[in-house]
Amino acid sequence: MTRRRSRGVPDGPPVDLTTSVGRVALANPILTASGTAGHADELGAYVELAAVGAVVVKSLAADPWAGNPPPRVHETPAGMINSVGLQGPGVRAWRERELPRLVATGATVVASIWGTSVEDYRRAAELVAGAPGVVAVEVNVSCPNHHDRDRMFAHSPTATAEAVEAASAARLPLWAKLSPNVPDIGSIAAAAAEAGADAVTLVNTVLGMAIDPETRRPRLGGGGGGLSGPAVHPVAVRAVYDVRAALPALPIVGVGGVARGVDAVELLLAGASAVQVGTASFADPRSVERVRDELEDWCRAHGVGAVRELIGDAHAR
Repeated sequence: MTRRRSRGVPDGPPVDLTTSVGRVALANPILTASGTAGHADELGAYVELAAVGAVVVKSLAADPWAGNPPPRVHETPAGMINSVGLQGPGVRAWRERELPRLVATGATVVASIWGTSVEDYRRAAELVAGAPGVVAVEVNVSCPNHHDRDRMFAHSPTATAEAVEAASAARLPLWAKLSPNVPDIGSIAAAAAEAGADAVTLVNTVLGMAIDPETRRPRLGGGGGGLSGPAVHPVAVRAVYDVRAALPALPIVGVGGVARGVDAVELLLAGASAVQVGTASFADPRSVERVRDELEDWCRAHGVGAVRELIGDAHAR
């Protein structure tokens, strides 16, 4: 597949795009975001998945999950609100039917798991253990805890730690995906790290809602939902920056409103070692490849020889 270059940027010396998230080495820092690239090779018709830093699949529970009633998605002026409800086939069916297609593309695969109880995380992790081609597990703790008044695990340091500890059954590096809807995300990140997380993914969607003035009812079948897209990018930058400042040794994967190479640069400067592209893929399924190319072009235009030079550099200024 031919790589497209950004207009107006001359060719020059190659840029070293390699990075790592804890123990996981990556060919480049641009990944897909969970929930936006499907469970298998759906984006393979548009981009070379083997050339993506990693494909983070849609979050999977141990068992099949139906998700929320429709409508599930509503476009906003600067993004979208979704209430998909983590619909999925369950880890076992995914391993049997969908993972082989993704692995066949040569993609680096990160599995994402979720649950409604600590035991759910343990079961999902046990089912992921030994999955071919999977290099890490993203532990999505930004979902309801049915044993704590439906609060998100990520709203509590204790609950986050319990979920991460349970996910260690996967015997793979763990990335804890945290919610921005908390007063002190640093304390949650610290709890995740102490429980065994190799890295944190910052951030998941921001709580939001849209109401139809004509019907006077919420536009989504699940009521409220999660806001993503450009509107949340500054929230993600702040979360990454704050956690990097508080926990400089903890690797971070940045996500939130990344649609351009310069958006990725901003998250890298804030302290992320890798960056995920999510909502932009719905408008442009080639966006993950385009963002990678734009990042490389930006580095070349600014005399940056290796993307690692950017990581956390805003803290050194």
